Amino acid sequence: MKREILHIDCNKFYASVECCLHPELKDKPVAVGGSEKSRHGIILTKNEIASKYGLVVGEPLWKARQKCPNLIIVPPHFDTYMEFSKRVHKIFEDYTDLIEPFGLDECWLDVSGDWFKTGEQIAQEIRRRVKEEIGITVSIGVSFNKIFAKLGSDYKKPDAVTVISKENFRDIVWGLPCSDLLMIGRATTKKLNHYGIYTIGDVANADDRFMKSIFGKNGEMLLSFARGEDNSPVRHMDLSREIKSVGNSTTTPRDLVNNDDVKVVFTVLAESVARRLRQSGYKGTTLSISVRSNNLESFTRQCKLKTPTNVSNELIKSAMELFTVNYKWERPIRSIGLSVTDFDFDEVVQYDISGSAQKREKLERLENAVDKLKDRYGNYCVQKGTALFDTKLSHFNPFEDHTIHPVSLL
Repeated sequence: MKREILHIDCNKFYASVECCLHPELKDKPVAVGGSEKSRHGIILTKNEIASKYGLVVGEPLWKARQKCPNLIIVPPHFDTYMEFSKRVHKIFEDYTDLIEPFGLDECWLDVSGDWFKTGEQIAQEIRRRVKEEIGITVSIGVSFNKIFAKLGSDYKKPDAVTVISKENFRDIVWGLPCSDLLMIGRATTKKLNHYGIYTIGDVANADDRFMKSIFGKNGEMLLSFARGEDNSPVRHMDLSREIKSVGNSTTTPRDLVNNDDVKVVFTVLAESVARRLRQSGYKGTTLSISVRSNNLESFTRQCKLKTPTNVSNELIKSAMELFTVNYKWERPIRSIGLSVTDFDFDEVVQYDISGSAQKREKLERLENAVDKLKDRYGNYCVQKGTALFDTKLSHFNPFEDHTIHPVSLL
């Protein structure tokens, strides 16, 4: 049976929703932006009119205003965007139950085997219905695999359908920059360019042994993607995704200038991550930290934990050890993050003379009790002493706030 995969991307989603709800904004340059007061003042998305001024996602709002003095900045309303996303998905369900979200505003559909309509006909119908019934536009890629379908939805915007077939994909796809391919980020692009690989076609025609020697298993994956050999299925709409990591990050209300500042923020992040791990019944064996200085240079580091854990004290201790080894305070810090991966579901508890396992069990029981208090009386009813050293730094709630930022996963 011929595979027919759609990738549907809601154009400028947040801004489109705001313009739909406020028609007076439709003919004006509009951006949805974070809070400048809490130092999250960046563009989250913008409408097509604002794009003509050269505005880019992630750009500081003050810089955007310099490019477009008449820019209208709207605060985000994530509950509303979630509701619009659900309404769009309801339309998808009229065509298939193989629906795999890729963030809040993107989705794959498998419409293979429809007896009455081609993938392109279904895509055009969905495009029209979303526009008429919801009031926003989508771009849709139609192809024989998920990777090329996603490339198709990016190929023409807004309000368009692009078909990438086995017959034409070399003409459409191979001339595109390699950075357009899913899973190729800035660092990988730079590395590929260093070896003279600039287009997706260059990736497809690269030597297999060379790609594997440079990128390992990821090299094999990139070759498969570029050559159109990806056969990964579109998940059923009722299947929940496997959680691969639990993490939180934050842009701090002021620059961090010493290790004490960093420990305050890591304490809040670690408590949230540990609570979410316990909520899911997970214990992790690898801890990662991310650090971004005030000139926006960033790095990530990770380490193996001594034993699988979901205890915040252990995460804080390991995060600070990892940080102090790797950061020499050449510049103040603007944002940091903490995450835990490599979950251990078959943990065998090792008891020793020092009683470390027993101590961890006590800490787990204590933190479970604190979880119940926070569930009942709010996040700030119980706090670690470290968090009270600077309440301006510690007064944020990543446990609840993390849900508003959808994470795209392969």
